[in-house]
Amino acid sequence: MKNYRAELTGVFGDPVDDNPTGVVEEAAFEAKGLNYRYLTVKVLPEDLEAAMTGVRVLGMKGINLTMPHKVKVLACLDELSEAASIIGAVNTVVHREGRLYGENTDGKGFVTALKNEGMSLEGKYVTILGAGGAARAISVECALNGAEHITIINRNTERGGELAALLCEKAECKAEFLAWEKRMKLPENTEILINGTSAGFSPNVEEGPDIDYSTVTEKMCVCDVVFNPVETVFLKEAAKRGAKTVTGLGMLVQQAALNFTLWTGEEAPVKVMEEALRREFE
Repeated sequence: MKNYRAELTGVFGDPVDDNPTGVVEEAAFEAKGLNYRYLTVKVLPEDLEAAMTGVRVLGMKGINLTMPHKVKVLACLDELSEAASIIGAVNTVVHREGRLYGENTDGKGFVTALKNEGMSLEGKYVTILGAGGAARAISVECALNGAEHITIINRNTERGGELAALLCEKAECKAEFLAWEKRMKLPENTEILINGTSAGFSPNVEEGPDIDYSTVTEKMCVCDVVFNPVETVFLKEAAKRGAKTVTGLGMLVQQAALNFTLWTGEEAPVKVMEEALRREFE
C-alpha cells in the first residue's frame, strides 16, 4: 500500500525566510529516497512553547532552531547532549518516542569540516573572533576535541570573559579572553584562527573582521563561519599571507549532515548536500 504521509522535519526561527537549510536537507532526502519533508517555519518568540508542543503532537522527527530560539527552547526539552548542556544552546532537536532530545551540531559541524581538511585540534592553540552563538558552540567543541589553549577575542568584555571562564570550568581547557581593539593583533602562538562573527556575510561582502592581517602567518589554518560568499575577504587576506583556509561552507554542510543522520538514522549524502548548497550561491 502506498504511503502518502511524509515524515516531517524543519526549522523554527524569526526571521527565517532566508535560511537555506531546507534546500540542503530536501536534496538529501531525495537522494536517499526518503519520504521526508523539511518545513521552514516562522515562529515568534512568544509562540515557541506551543510550536514545540506541535513537534510532539504532529510526530515530527525533529526540528532545527535558529535565532532567537536556541536558548529559550531548553525549557521545552527532556534531555541535552553534553555539548549542548555546556554551550547552553540548542540548534537541533530530535523527537524519539515522545521525548525531545537537544543537540548542538554547529560546533560538531565545524570540527568535522576541519578534520576533512586534514586538520586536528589535538594540542592546538586556537584563537576565536567573537563570542556569540556560533563562536560559543565552536569553542566548546574545540575544547572537547583536545585543543590545548583557546583565546576568545570579543568586543563585549562580559560575554567574552564569561565564555573563556566557561571553557576553563566546564570543558577543562585553558582559555583566556582578550578585549577586541582596533586592528587587533593576533596572539603569536595561534595555530588555528576562526572568525565566529558575521563580518563579511552577504550583502556586506567587502567587510571583514577588524584585525591586523600582517599578524596572520603561513603557519596558521584560518577558518570562517560565513558561507555566503564562500570566499570571504577574511579568507582572501589570509591566503595572501600563505595561510591554509577553510570556508564556512563545510561547517554548514556538515552540521546539516549530522541533523540528517540524527533524524533519519541513515548516513548523509554529504556530496549531494554540498552541491545543492553551492548551487544556491552561484
